[in-house]
Amino acid sequence: MTIGDMAEQEKDMEIEKNQEAPGTEDRAEEGAEAPEPEKGQQAQDVGTEEAAAEEAGEESDTAPEGEDPKTWAEKRAAKKQAKLDKKAQGYKDQIEQLEDKVKRQLAEFENFRNRTEKEKRAMFETGAKSVIEKMLPVVDNFERGLATVPEDKKEDPFVDGMNRIYKQLMTELENIGVKPIEAVGQEFDPNLHNAVMQVESEEYGSGTVAQELQKGYTYRDSVVRHSMVAVVV
Repeated sequence: MTIGDMAEQEKDMEIEKNQEAPGTEDRAEEGAEAPEPEKGQQAQDVGTEEAAAEEAGEESDTAPEGEDPKTWAEKRAAKKQAKLDKKAQGYKDQIEQLEDKVKRQLAEFENFRNRTEKEKRAMFETGAKSVIEKMLPVVDNFERGLATVPEDKKEDPFVDGMNRIYKQLMTELENIGVKPIEAVGQEFDPNLHNAVMQVESEEYGSGTVAQELQKGYTYRDSVVRHSMVAVVV
């Protein structure tokens, strides 16, 4: 072998050495140990494994090795029953909450309906009293006009017709709850009577209404207009 051949052989050996170096580094990296998992991850993995093992033990139809099958079956049945009871109690609590909510809503609706009905009646009575107050002067004019008719003219057809209209008007007012307030001979009542003067009387005692100057009326036990009266001293 010549010197040139030896030089070429050494050169080839050096090239092969350089080509083998990256592979060696890869093998070194592959041989390096993987980092250990964190403690929290280890605990989670252990808990997951225990839960899986417990679930597998519950689903299994055979008792674990070294445990009495009868005792194991009783424990397994008790656990299942406890779960069912817990679910049933949860459903029962939900049903009770819904029933309580429905009862509260029904009570609120009933209160709202009663309040609405009361307000409606109050508005109706207020409107009715307003209309009645406007009709009372018409009644007063009828009574004044009929009171001036002489005795020999009361059988006159026109007077008879007016008298019939007056009676019909009073009947309709009475049908809706309008009634005249009794005054003459009654003890003075400030809730019903309005005293405008004092008089002396041999017929009535002190504090008694002796004269009615204007008739008063009530509507469903509520005073629409007080009687204007004269009271005995």
